[in-house]
Amino acid sequence: MKLVFLLFESITALDAIGPYEVLSRLPGADVKFVGEEVGPVSTDNGFLRLVADHRIDDVDSADLLLIPGGWGTRRLTTDARVLEWVRAIDATTQYTTSVCTGSLVLGAAGLLEGKRATTHWAMHERLADVGAIPTKERVVDEGRIVTAAGVSAGIDMALALVAKIAAPELAQAIQLGIEYDPQPPYDTGSVDKAPAALVEAVRSRVVEDARDA
Repeated sequence: MKLVFLLFESITALDAIGPYEVLSRLPGADVKFVGEEVGPVSTDNGFLRLVADHRIDDVDSADLLLIPGGWGTRRLTTDARVLEWVRAIDATTQYTTSVCTGSLVLGAAGLLEGKRATTHWAMHERLADVGAIPTKERVVDEGRIVTAAGVSAGIDMALALVAKIAAPELAQAIQLGIEYDPQPPYDTGSVDKAPAALVEAVRSRVVEDARDA
């Protein structure tokens, strides 16, 4: 199965690497990290680099396409070359997927029109701007199109995809193998659980960073 992950400057690392750790364990997985150009891209905090081994111009199909999020998606939503490529790859996929603000790229490519979708909670309202129906679920399955909420939700999405593509038993085995058993020290992982002051503080920071991106 040909798995294509788009990489770009100011990507959020876990958006790509979390799903990769799960999906790469599918039997027969053939993983390609693809960028606008071959070479390293810097993650959104500037400390880590991921490497694209293929140019988008050299990859014309995928069984599964994954668009991660990060501040860099703001530029991608207006990048005609990338959006044309996303549309072309989507025409070949069994599944077209996104994590976090990667869904805004799918929307900008016209792939979410009239479909339910999710993204990072702080960017949720922007889904309507790209024709999607904003849905506050961690993973939204619209058949071929599957979107995940912020960052860590990509792992949940990937496990759900393994269950669909292969079998629930394999998804369970992978979950055990990577010891994915979240037990966070604080119960503030969603806007419904976090104190209002914390939500607003994080929202303000996210909006400020988005303006600077």
